[in-house]
Amino acid sequence: MRGVLTGFLFIVAATAAVAVLFSAYIVDQTHKAIVLQFGEPVEVVQEGKPVLVISKPGLYWRIPFVQTVVQFDRRILDLETDEQEVIASDQKRLVVDAFARYKIVDPLAFYRAFRSEEGARPRLTAIVDSTIRTVLGRASFIDVIRNKRAELMRQTKDLVNAEMQNFGVEMVDVRIRRADLPEANSQAIYKRMRTEREREAAEIRAQGSEQSQRIKSTANKDVTVLVANANRESEQIRGDGDEERNRIYAEAFSKDKDFFGFYRSMQAYEEALKGSHTRIVLSPTSEFFRYFGGPAGKAAGAEGGR
Repeated sequence: MRGVLTGFLFIVAATAAVAVLFSAYIVDQTHKAIVLQFGEPVEVVQEGKPVLVISKPGLYWRIPFVQTVVQFDRRILDLETDEQEVIASDQKRLVVDAFARYKIVDPLAFYRAFRSEEGARPRLTAIVDSTIRTVLGRASFIDVIRNKRAELMRQTKDLVNAEMQNFGVEMVDVRIRRADLPEANSQAIYKRMRTEREREAAEIRAQGSEQSQRIKSTANKDVTVLVANANRESEQIRGDGDEERNRIYAEAFSKDKDFFGFYRSMQAYEEALKGSHTRIVLSPTSEFFRYFGGPAGKAAGAEGGR
């Protein structure tokens, strides 16, 4: 009898332990919880007040096998969107890779809309993608790439929040990770840019060649002018020298005509008889040989006649 009683007490204790185990649950400080009874939220006493959403961390109790607990993260969650192609207002195509951050601010509304975080992600991603296409489709390519990206992302976030206001979700941020041209367009733009740069390079080279020819022509003209001026000045100096020489000769001639004639004849002999094989065919009585007959300059023929 005692053994039966002991076994019964053991079964009761084990059942109670299992009941306590399945009745108790802990809500972490990073989560909020909803207690469901047959799939519907039920009120739970929290700090002496009945509530549908448990927002305070701690140990709580539920009816085992009848009630279930669903917990939702209260922190900021990531939402990765798919890479998509967007047509801007100027008809240029863009490949956009974006991401978002959101918070579950009303777990009850979130549960009724999506049931779980896993079930919410596809719908939230579709809303964000659609809103991004709408906002970027109204902007130009330059605005998306550079000028108004922050403003466009703010507009996207506001529109997403307006659409999600009944879902218990707050979109904290929407950002474009990368916005680029499609591969085919990128190659075409690269080729066009390369052609444009080659055209600019050829134009610069042509301008440089033209400037080089202009500088060379100017330099050649300056050289010609300088050489002409130098030749003119040298001829003028040479003429002045010849004039001065002739003046000196004239003065010398006027002082002693016989000596001047003798000196000039000696110079003529020196110039005429420089070479070792010089031959001169002249008459012996030629005026050229007049000083050969005597220092007075009398012609040889004149003396022979005496």
